[in-house]
Amino acid sequence: MQGNGRPVGAVDARPTVRRAIAVLPFENMSGDPEQEYFSDGISEDIISVISRYHWLSVIARNSSFVYKGKAVDVREVARDLEVDYVLEGSVRKAGSRVRITAQLIEAESGGHLWTERYDRDLDDIFALQDEITETIAASIEPELARSERQRARRKTADNMDAWDLFQQAQWQMYQFSKENVASAISLYQQAIDLDGEFAPAQAGISVAYLVQVISNFSDEPKSRIEAALHYGERAVVLDDQDPFCRYALGRACAFSFQPGKAEHELKRAIELNPSYAQAYHGLAQSYLMTGDGDWEVSLQLLNDAIRLSPSDPLLWAFEQMKGGVLLNLERDDESMEWYQKAAGHPNAGFWAFLGLAACHSLKGEQAEAKAELARALEMNPGLSKAYFDETYPDAMSRFKNALVSAGLK
Repeated sequence: MQGNGRPVGAVDARPTVRRAIAVLPFENMSGDPEQEYFSDGISEDIISVISRYHWLSVIARNSSFVYKGKAVDVREVARDLEVDYVLEGSVRKAGSRVRITAQLIEAESGGHLWTERYDRDLDDIFALQDEITETIAASIEPELARSERQRARRKTADNMDAWDLFQQAQWQMYQFSKENVASAISLYQQAIDLDGEFAPAQAGISVAYLVQVISNFSDEPKSRIEAALHYGERAVVLDDQDPFCRYALGRACAFSFQPGKAEHELKRAIELNPSYAQAYHGLAQSYLMTGDGDWEVSLQLLNDAIRLSPSDPLLWAFEQMKGGVLLNLERDDESMEWYQKAAGHPNAGFWAFLGLAACHSLKGEQAEAKAELARALEMNPGLSKAYFDETYPDAMSRFKNALVSAGLK
């Protein structure tokens, strides 16, 4: 603490600035003026979809379409429109096939953050437009967030607003260690102290408290769940149209054993942003931990999450959760495949190895089960049967029993 009672590194209140993006009109490279409506439609739909991301300010169509048909320097466009990112692309039609390319550019450096090419049949042009729009929007969101986390980490403590603190906290969260999550909570709290009306920080700290419970990082899970619920509710009061806030509250409700409210909030998050992969995962997790819901529905939710965000920082969690749902469906060979995929990620948590232990145990492969359980316990020595009984009292009985057979005390 400083002599004035403020934490070391705390900064004076300043406005929280949202990052901004411009979507330039996609270039029609087909040589057919009649295809302009398709290339323009994709650009317009992407503007509409990414406007759902409350943390991102999206330049209006009328401003970005001024550049239609012009050869432009992206960095000049960014300066003119005062944006941090630019999305541009092209459409080329040949017969019954179409090729769509898109690239996301960081304005200051002119560097490419993401690029992708899509080759499709033109069977149903409107369905194709919807698919491409959804896919591009879902793909660029984690890339934008990753860029923001890296940018925030480069800033000094005396030059950060609540957004920067929030992004630094997000980076800490995605490291998934006990120390990193504790650091994230501290940073979220600093963001809240700086701007008490900044809803994402309230949602972020709510999720962080839940991660402490999920990851067995706290000796006081009940108080952490209560805190998660408090901050989740506060986030939704501040911004009930932000899908991240709804997601945070929904997950907190699931761990508070309010399955109906959890389902409502998580479905609302998906309604607000149908490309929000983590909300699909959160809804599937709420069904898994409460034992409510159709397992086939949970499986589809996780398939959607993986399809929507194949580069998501939580991809390992999507995959291990899919392993858990398949285990509940007694599709043990498939379950093991997905747990193996999850375990292959460098930031995979102990849950993936617990899943492998459970699968081996159910197959009667006790030596392998004990080895995987040992790996999980090495990552998190405090794991015990009591932890599962307290945190998931009415769920995952097949999983828990398999771990006990493997030697979990």
